[in-house]
Amino acid sequence: MKKQKHYHHGNLRETLRDAAIKLIAEVGPTAFTLREVARRAGVSHNAPYRHFQDKDDLLAAVGAEGFRELKEAMLNAALQQTNALERLKRSGLAYVSFALRRPEHFTVMFDAPTPKRKSDVLAAAGKQAFDTLISFVKNCQDEGQLPPGNPLEFALLAWTMVHGIAKLATTGRLPYRSEAAILKFAKFVIDESLPASA
Repeated sequence: MKKQKHYHHGNLRETLRDAAIKLIAEVGPTAFTLREVARRAGVSHNAPYRHFQDKDDLLAAVGAEGFRELKEAMLNAALQQTNALERLKRSGLAYVSFALRRPEHFTVMFDAPTPKRKSDVLAAAGKQAFDTLISFVKNCQDEGQLPPGNPLEFALLAWTMVHGIAKLATTGRLPYRSEAAILKFAKFVIDESLPASA
């Protein structure tokens, strides 16, 4: 009787995801194939289907991981502040820093084509990250550091501001090359766009 082949990877799903991220860095989120991901992971071309239904499923896993990391980065940056407005500002800097640190994830999160089947996991992870931003805005309103009104509108304002900086930075369209210079510019934009903290 033929023995079943065992993969040498301790965690094939993670290995495939890491291979996909490296491939995305080279060819973008639309040009890579599961076959090439498998080749780079050192497994058969059918092996990815043990963990992912198709390419869209793998992209959704990468994007969801990115949103979870982004949420954690925003929360961790805010933990260092006692003032609600400063927590909001620091979460914005964490957003830009995340994009610079994880450009492949950032690309998949926002630039990959929408899968035919919208991934519930991806959508939930994205919503949790955005809800974190809304909670920072509400805290500012509760403390009187932002005017009353629809917190969604303020959250969208904050998001578009830092997302624009992150997108320009990750595509090399800002005149700054170092992370420190980009974050200094991001801080300037955030400070100029939001009132000074009390």
